[in-house]
Order: sequence, then structure tokens, then C-alpha cells
Amino acid sequence: MERRQRRVSAGLLLLLYQISQVGLQNIPSVTLGVLALNIFLFLNPVRPLSEVCLSVNEAVHRKNWQRLLLAPFHHADDWHLYFNMISMLWKGIMLEKKLKSIWFAYIIAVFSVLIGVVYMMLEFLLVIILDDPSFEMNCGVGFSGVLFALKVLNNHYNPGRVSSVLGLPISSKYACWVELVAIHLISPG
Repeated sequence: MERRQRRVSAGLLLLLYQISQVGLQNIPSVTLGVLALNIFLFLNPVRPLSEVCLSVNEAVHRKNWQRLLLAPFHHADDWHLYFNMISMLWKGIMLEKKLKSIWFAYIIAVFSVLIGVVYMMLEFLLVIILDDPSFEMNCGVGFSGVLFALKVLNNHYNPGRVSSVLGLPISSKYACWVELVAIHLISPG
């Protein structure tokens, strides 16, 4: 099996710049570890994306359960990595300081697997409800689901805040939903 190495690109360079602006000493250990793992796997993927992406067909029917562990930590391209890791950087700084590193690491581990399970359940429900077996083939990668869960958790621990989504002030309890719709409209893939 040939491993394809990715080149340093604009999104990755911008991510590294943003991390340097925050300063490594200001990033809690688990957050820094998650950033490093995602960047490392972007540059040195375990397998091609088609072999790590998560789908009902691959994980359930073919019993390829390792995809539950691999899919969250692989990204489609440098901009996918950039947006996810910038979001992880800010959420990680806020939540890891509040929850402490061991609890935060546990939450990241649980969310990483649980989000994949929820994703497959939703795809399977779409197969049943819409009577369309093509939904079993939808294959996803990335940390977005974990970040969405972290945003909900952050909103729980910091109620009453106002977030800016595309420049619009939105109550934090609704911001994660507005963000989800905005991301889908901006990058539907």
C-alpha cells in the first residue's frame, strides 16, 4: 500500500501561524496534543481517505470498525483541517482550563467515537425513512462533529454569552446551530 504524503499548503501554514500567535505555552496539553495529532495525520495519513472515512456500509456491513477511530482525525483538505483545528484551538483553551486535562481528554475520546456512532445511526435512519440505500454509502471524515459537541458543552458551561456567526451577534445557545447551517451552506461537502 502506497502512503501519500501531503505537502505543506496555505491552510496548514495559516493554521501554524495562528497557533504561533497564541503561543504553545498558552495552549493546554490535551488541546495541543489533539492539534498535533490532526496535523501529523494530515501530513502522514494512516491510509487514503477512502479507506478511513466512516459510512454505514464500511463500518457496519463490512465490519470495518477501526474507521470509528480513524475518521475523526483525518481531513479532506488543508482548509478542512484549518477550520476544524482553529475551532479546536479556541474551544480547547476554554474548556480544558475549566474541566482540567484528564477530564477533557476523556471527553474528546468519548466524543470522537460517539459522534461516529450517531453519524451512522442518522445515515441508517435516512435509508429507512427515505427508502434510499445510497445513504449507507455516504462517507465522512473530520473533527467537525466533535467540535459541534464541544461547542454545545461550552455553551452549557458559559450560558448567556453572545457569539458572532458570520458577523451577526447570536445567543450562544443558538450559535452552534446557526454555525452548523452556515458551514453547510459555505462548504456543503
